[in-house]
Amino acid sequence: MHFLLNDKPVTETALPSDFTALRYLREKRGLTGTKEGCASGDCGACTLLVGALEGGELKYSTFNSCITPIQSLSGKHLVSVEYLSELSGKAGGELHPAQQAMVEHHGSQCGFCTPGIVLSLAGLYENSQSSDKTIDRESVCDAISGNLCRCTGYRPIIDAGLDMVKTAEDNQFVELMSKNEKIKSQLSAMKEAVSSEKHSSENDRATYLQPITLAELLQAKASHADATMIAGGTDLMLENTQRFHDFATLIDVSQVAELKQIQDNGSTLTLGASVTYSELENFSKTRYPHIYNLLSRIASRQIRNRGTIGGNVANASPIADLPPLLLALDADMQLVKVDGSKRVVNINDFYRGYKTTLLAKDELIESFWIDLTKLNAFHRFYKVSKRMEDDISSVMLAVRFELNDDKISDVRFAFGGMAATPIRAVKAEQSLIGQNVNDEPALAQAIENLRNELTPLSDMRASSRYRLDMACNLIKKAWLELNGTQVPTFSGHPVSDSLLTLGYELPSNKGQGTQEKGASHA
Repeated sequence: MHFLLNDKPVTETALPSDFTALRYLREKRGLTGTKEGCASGDCGACTLLVGALEGGELKYSTFNSCITPIQSLSGKHLVSVEYLSELSGKAGGELHPAQQAMVEHHGSQCGFCTPGIVLSLAGLYENSQSSDKTIDRESVCDAISGNLCRCTGYRPIIDAGLDMVKTAEDNQFVELMSKNEKIKSQLSAMKEAVSSEKHSSENDRATYLQPITLAELLQAKASHADATMIAGGTDLMLENTQRFHDFATLIDVSQVAELKQIQDNGSTLTLGASVTYSELENFSKTRYPHIYNLLSRIASRQIRNRGTIGGNVANASPIADLPPLLLALDADMQLVKVDGSKRVVNINDFYRGYKTTLLAKDELIESFWIDLTKLNAFHRFYKVSKRMEDDISSVMLAVRFELNDDKISDVRFAFGGMAATPIRAVKAEQSLIGQNVNDEPALAQAIENLRNELTPLSDMRASSRYRLDMACNLIKKAWLELNGTQVPTFSGHPVSDSLLTLGYELPSNKGQGTQEKGASHA
């Protein structure tokens, strides 16, 4: 594998398939500025800045290096915190604007979390300067959403993020990684080298395969029947870091072109299984604001940069947030076998039990299809959790109402975090079909049916009673919004005024529903 580490080209030929970027930096390269905090992608102390060429432009993203296999970063620019002060090339060194602003605003105390925070802010700075985007409070909070600080507090850190551009001007800092032509040319050359090596790395301990076409992926899967599939690895790699399980052969599906597509043909939205949360977030921001705002509540920026739609669904976790959304929208899934044969199944039929699905051993998810008439109907996604970011749902509800004049013609209530699998409240749905849109007795009956058909689990996040009460309240909230009531809500990303114009036309001149800002705390 080939990659650029700070300003040095690197070639590695004998690394284990599951060797993390964090271990590589600290153990192989002595770059100990990157810290290990949780080893599970939660705290951000291990944040790594990674650059990649996209359409000739160099864009930077942050990853949790503790759960990112180093070989997944082949052909990329890896930036550790040590490199930032070397950018200027001056003999005495010069702090990057993110570092200098942190110093000036006293954004560090113990310093353990600081390298990760600095790299998150540096990535924001680099991308904003290369695209002429303004750095505001929202973008700063988003950038550091996956960086936990246990002693400083976030006010000085946010102040530092907001002041980076002024700090750069005051210090006459002009060296941008994102505009560095040498880095771009090196990455271009590496891309060609990686392609010529057929996207694989083999040694006596393990094999890491990174196909870039579906045909290559199916061939790899056929040749390595016992291999483990990995996309973002944001959950899979915990088996390595938390349970000390050593993987043998890994097949990385994150670069397969056919699995990366996002297509809207006017009637169907197609989402490839390897589309990341961040990619879907960027796509849906102006088109589907409810999806965009739900995604802002999923994990952290570092996780969203790696985690994929297909991984979230195939993992079959009962607390995953995307399956309820797909259930509410009646998404179809295209599955493909190693022999190239394909079949389509509806996501309502996909889950068989806790952590089990109908996916065959020689089969993988290629894409998801959503009928755009479902997305054009009234829909809302609510997530209840203790924190706004980087937290697991206590209750997740995805709702869709279809109307015919003043009557409800179809409805979906899909829940996550309630049972062993993502589930629908079918009896509650049926009690509203055919009823007037503003029929309160029908709503009361739906809530009563919900209480009778659901028996939520109890765990450390919430009791069964709390979950059931919250589920009933969220259904009432969706019904109120359907009828034009503006309901208080909370979100990590406020919806802009331009998105507020995308409200839904309701029957009988009831006005427009407000745009729900993602999901709600109670």
